[in-house]
Amino acid sequence: MTTLRLGDTAPDFEQDSSIGKIRFYDYLGDSWGVLFSHPADFTPVCTTELGYTAIVSGEFAKRNAKVIAVSVDDADSHRKWIDDINDTQNTKVEYPILADADHKVANLYDMIHPNASSTATVRSVFIIDPSRKIRLTITYPASTGRNFDEILRVLDSLQLTDNYSVATPVNWKEGEDVIIVPSIKDEEELKAKFPKGYKVVRPYLRITPQPNK
Repeated sequence: MTTLRLGDTAPDFEQDSSIGKIRFYDYLGDSWGVLFSHPADFTPVCTTELGYTAIVSGEFAKRNAKVIAVSVDDADSHRKWIDDINDTQNTKVEYPILADADHKVANLYDMIHPNASSTATVRSVFIIDPSRKIRLTITYPASTGRNFDEILRVLDSLQLTDNYSVATPVNWKEGEDVIIVPSIKDEEELKAKFPKGYKVVRPYLRITPQPNK
């Protein structure tokens, strides 16, 4: 088992799911991907997470991102669980839940941490870009539900900073000011890239309005 790090290529796989067999790369196509794992079906925290992800599925779609969940139970169990999620969370889950009874995906993505549980997957999240590179990893304890608004925020940041020479500051949200990367020092380049101007707080800390707004 290999520990995946930022910048590594996300492993491809084929696995059954709540909507049938899925080849991961084919499912993603040219989209970003959000892969997130769950310890088991019919668990309370996961039910709320999957429900909220369905509620904000349109927000992921706006960002050209496809979500895909994984749990160790089989596809029939997933489909029954989806009925429960839809009923209790007042939503409609349409994205797939991978059936990972053989732990193939869990092992590929190092989702089983023996000191936490020798059998159940931890609450891991991976953001994967269209070139199949892993851009974010987060692992939560089983008792703590994930913040999917934060995952959307990171997607916004990654997509912005991939296209402009900026970084996003603490607690940044879409539309707020950003930071010019320190490597740009030439005044003409600064004027060309940041026509809205910028504020120099320190030579290494220069604030500018979000470029694509």
